[in-house]
Amino acid sequence: MDTRIDGPLPLALIGLTVVAGVVDAVSYLGLGHVFVANMTGNVVFLGFLAGGAMEFSLALSLIALGAFVCGALAGGRLGRNSGGNRGRLLAVSSGIQAAAVGAAVLVSLASFGARGDGGAHALVLLLAFAMGLQTATARRLGVAELTTVVLTLTITGLAADSHHPNTGRRLAAIAAMFVGALAGAFLMLRFSVSAALALATALLLLTATAAYRWSSSTDAWTAAK
Repeated sequence: MDTRIDGPLPLALIGLTVVAGVVDAVSYLGLGHVFVANMTGNVVFLGFLAGGAMEFSLALSLIALGAFVCGALAGGRLGRNSGGNRGRLLAVSSGIQAAAVGAAVLVSLASFGARGDGGAHALVLLLAFAMGLQTATARRLGVAELTTVVLTLTITGLAADSHHPNTGRRLAAIAAMFVGALAGAFLMLRFSVSAALALATALLLLTATAAYRWSSSTDAWTAAK
C-alpha cells in the first residue's frame, strides 16, 4: 500500500469492510433475509418477490434500498463539504455511522425480546443508512480496490490480473469481509444481535477516532482526489 498516495486510509477502509460483513450477517441471518450493505442482493430479492417467492420481505428490501440511498446522498453532501481533507471526511462520516449503528444497538436491546416487525424495520433503516453513507464516503476517498461493501469486481480483478500491484489489497478486502461475516454470525447466533452490532459500533468509533487525529495532517494523501 503506497502511503504517499493514500496514507493510512487503506487500513481504515479494510476495517470498514469488516463492519460491512458484520452488519450484513446481522441483517440477513437475524432480520429476515435482507442486506443492508449489499444492495445488489436486495434488487435480486425484489425480482424473486415479483416472480412469486414468498420467503423474502418486500417491506424490508424497500426500506433497505431507500435508507441506503439516503445515506449515500448524505455521504455525497458530506464529501462536498469536507474541505477537501480525506481524513476529516472519514472522521465525520465514521462518527455519524457510529451514532447510527449505536442507535441500532439500543433498538435491538429494546425490541428484540419480542422480535416485532417494527424493531426489524428500524434496524434495517439505521444500518442501511450507515452503509449508504460508508459507501459514498469510500467512493469519495477514492482508494483503489476498497469499496468496503462489494467484492465482485475485486474477485474478478484478482483472477484476471494476478500480477497487479494491488493484489495484496484485494486479498485483504476479501479476507476482511469474510472475517466480518464470520464475527457477525458468531456473535448473533451465539449471543445476540446487540452483541454483533456492538462490535460494529466499536470498530466505527475506533475508525472515527483515528481519522480525527489524521484530519490535522497536511501530508499529500489528505488532499481530495
